Amino acid sequence: MDLKFGTSGWRGIIADDFTTANARLVCQGIAAYLQQASTPEAGMVIGYDTRFRSEDFAALAAEIMAGNGIPSLLGVQPIPTPVVTFAILAGQHGGGITVTASHNPGIYNGIKFSPAWGGPAPSEVTKIIEENIRNLQPDQVRRLPLAAARQQGLVQDLDPREAYLEDLATKLDLGIIRQAGLKVVVDPLYGTAVGYLDRFLLEVGASVTLLHDWRDPYFGGQKPEPNEDALWELSHAVRETGAHLGLAVDPDADRFGVVDRQGVYHPANLILALLLDYLVKTRGWRQGVARSVATSHLIDRVAAFHGMPVYETKVGFKHLAPYLRNNQAAMIGEEADGFSMHGHLPEKDGMLACLLIAEMVARTGKDIPQLRDDLFRQVGPSYTRRLDLHLSPEAKTALLARLEEPPTTLAGRALTAHLTLEGHKLLLDDGSWICLRPSGTEPVVRVYLEADSPEHLDALAQAATTLITGA
Repeated sequence: MDLKFGTSGWRGIIADDFTTANARLVCQGIAAYLQQASTPEAGMVIGYDTRFRSEDFAALAAEIMAGNGIPSLLGVQPIPTPVVTFAILAGQHGGGITVTASHNPGIYNGIKFSPAWGGPAPSEVTKIIEENIRNLQPDQVRRLPLAAARQQGLVQDLDPREAYLEDLATKLDLGIIRQAGLKVVVDPLYGTAVGYLDRFLLEVGASVTLLHDWRDPYFGGQKPEPNEDALWELSHAVRETGAHLGLAVDPDADRFGVVDRQGVYHPANLILALLLDYLVKTRGWRQGVARSVATSHLIDRVAAFHGMPVYETKVGFKHLAPYLRNNQAAMIGEEADGFSMHGHLPEKDGMLACLLIAEMVARTGKDIPQLRDDLFRQVGPSYTRRLDLHLSPEAKTALLARLEEPPTTLAGRALTAHLTLEGHKLLLDDGSWICLRPSGTEPVVRVYLEADSPEHLDALAQAATTLITGA
């Protein structure tokens, strides 16, 4: 069976790709990897989100681990992805499995594997697991029924909520948040952050309005990604309640979304730059910052202002996490709503990002637009956009051929560099850029743009469209 891991695990459409039979093969492939890595006795942490039958697939994973003699701690309720990572590290376990499809629509589910160091499994690890799966036959899956596994002590219950929240409190200035009397609307998008993000804010004195705090495997009929399209109810609630902030996370709580007091959504590219500037000023960190190739260079300007190096990586948190583990970075982030920081987890944590935003607003007494304007005065303005353009297979092939020798000018600016770390990134002489990432699995090209004004951004988008279509 040829089952592939993406940037953050194996995902598929429920009852199509994501089936019980395939999930068994994936879990057996992970168990075989743990045996190869000589870490089975360290055990596994197994968590799950609020998707359709996620708890059943988590129990299946525990049964297969037990069938291979690997002990596991199985969540007693849905657990956010960063909390699974926390439990791995806190217990010095051999790794973790989270049954989740993150921000994908409700028809999807998935299995994410995190090795002993807690972050997303790197490509060299997932390639081994994929090879293990390819070599498997269904009758080679070893499984011990859950009741027997519990009786033998190979499966035990896990509830890491209290320990995680206590650890989270050490990363924040609770007094500042408590003194501010913040009013916050929290939207966990029907997911695992219920009882985590809202509870933390309540316990530090914030007034909290909570949305979508029940389980809905359909996620209200929309893609549960904490972006402008999905957060319209959060925006409305912020305006209706007069809140200072609207804070959201996706169903497994590793991505974040932010709405200001006017109900306006602000993208991760801006929020990450604001957080970097804030963390440097309040924590005094100077190690550096790592960002993905598709993420705003506004981060670079903030880093340069503070004399910090910048590390550019491929897309995916598995490429960013090593910079945190090696203490090279004070912050790591990507435009796809991913954030972590020095002293925290080598995994995206949308809840920590949200709480730091609350702390920043509480300390400064300023709304997000005011903080943005202050930052632009400090390092210059920046505007970003992402486009997903569908192409026929023939048009995609033609585009890749054109990108081998890109034009020397775009939107009236001279091309200064053509980077191929991932996709094709075209840097222009005024600091603007276009990044084109053709999908390897579907006829889509993802386009990332950055310029110093909305007008220039529009011109850049038009130039990118012309380049892609060949018109």
